[in-house]
Amino acid sequence: MMMGALAVHADNYTYLTFETTDGAKISVEASSLSITISGTTLTAGSQQFTLSNLSKMYFSTSNETTGIKAISAQELSDATEIYDLNGRKVQKDQLRKGVYVIKTKSGTQKIAVK
Repeated sequence: MMMGALAVHADNYTYLTFETTDGAKISVEASSLSITISGTTLTAGSQQFTLSNLSKMYFSTSNETTGIKAISAQELSDATEIYDLNGRKVQKDQLRKGVYVIKTKSGTQKIAVK
């Protein structure tokens, strides 16, 4: 396990933004941020990422987290792939409460199951 501490001194950069291979962006506050890597998982604050799903990370001045979109039942049934936030593939009948990334013919979206 690797551990690291990140201290941001530039007043203008308050977020560390992670971009995944599907284009989703998740920003975490950089102040007192702790980053650890264990196996194939990177943990930044309360967010976890599968290393192979990360395309880049960078400092930003604003929260760039992409929103969660409401989708129709038809869009969900057309999903070709569904992943949890740890990057694990999930079957449609296994969806529980939580946030998922779905891939459809029209693009990739985040959904929340309540």
